[in-house]
Amino acid sequence: MKFLIDMPLSPTLSHWLAENGHDAVHASVIGLHAASDVEIIDRARRETRTVVTADLDYPRLIATAGGDSPSLVLFRGGDWTEAAVRTRLAEVLAVLTEDEIQSSIVTIDRDRVRRRRLPIG
Repeated sequence: MKFLIDMPLSPTLSHWLAENGHDAVHASVIGLHAASDVEIIDRARRETRTVVTADLDYPRLIATAGGDSPSLVLFRGGDWTEAAVRTRLAEVLAVLTEDEIQSSIVTIDRDRVRRRRLPIG
């Protein structure tokens, strides 16, 4: 899968994903360290990447745009350690296929995972 890791999450997450066979980049590495959420969304859409973030604005922005991309993996609940992010993301990637993640908003809490298909309307 192709991922774009947003600024609230560590750049090392993109390295971990790459080590696990994914095409992953962190926003800071591709010149998006000061980019708006809309710019991140546009870049992810153009490159067919799934945004991975802890920024709660993304679901609303993606839903109101009315499209079926980009897909989103959102970590909710604040104060996620890097190890906890990796553990939960690995669990999700082991259960959901790429097709299930594409055109979806996947919300990861500490005790559950929810998936909503795009577009939302």
